[in-house]
Amino acid sequence: MSASKNLSHSLRRISATVAKGFFDITHNSIALIGLAVLFVAIALFARPELRQIGEIKLFGWLQERQFVITGLVSDPIASERATAADPHDLPKQQAKVALWLSKKYRVAPEPISALVSEAYEVGARADLDPTLILAVMAIESRFNPFAQSPVGAQGLMQVMTRIHSDKYQSFGGKFAAFDPLANLRVGVKVLQDCIRVAGSVEGGLRSYVGASSSEEDGGYTAKVMAEYGRLQQVALGRTVPITTPPSSPAISPTEPEEATTVDSTEPTPTTDKTATVALK
Repeated sequence: MSASKNLSHSLRRISATVAKGFFDITHNSIALIGLAVLFVAIALFARPELRQIGEIKLFGWLQERQFVITGLVSDPIASERATAADPHDLPKQQAKVALWLSKKYRVAPEPISALVSEAYEVGARADLDPTLILAVMAIESRFNPFAQSPVGAQGLMQVMTRIHSDKYQSFGGKFAAFDPLANLRVGVKVLQDCIRVAGSVEGGLRSYVGASSSEEDGGYTAKVMAEYGRLQQVALGRTVPITTPPSSPAISPTEPEEATTVDSTEPTPTTDKTATVALK
């Protein structure tokens, strides 16, 4: 009995020793991990560039994993770059205008809503009616941010980029002409200057399209003013019929809009947008 008791006692001592050793090792390991995490946190706080490198590497690894699983490269901030807004989040008047334009020009309501919101904000600062700004956009490009005319007018407001490249510097350069909001803001500045110099909205529109106050503008001013009137009625909450526009864009490299540009085979210095460089 004594031998078995001694054996049992020895086994218990060995088990206790092993358990204590395991506990000590685990405890020390956790402490070491905690210290390592603390030192890493301090290093990242003191060296922001290390944190940035770590974030880039982690993001790259996550993208690789995403591509392996789905075959697509993810971009979690893509939605933040999108020019879009929920029309239901807009003030009632702006929402009506956005939904009407969306239906008429067959474009998604979300990007139109963002443009309407921006037109109202920029218009207030420039002392221009936002529905006039939207009417110019409608006639110039039918809300195609990538539109380009044969003479080089680009984007939503069909601004002559090569003439107004300086105005895009604060937006990162001339390629900002194809950014909807940047093009809108530059176009509003050009339109504002044209109206100020001409002394009237109609005269400013003729100047904006490249025609002097005494020359024919191909019906451009009449088209903009007609759309301007319709949008004003929509903003007031009145029912305005939607006349579906042609499926082709207003601005086309091969078929330029008569009201927006002049036939390149018969250039005239007073009807080309380049003629209004002094005003724009």
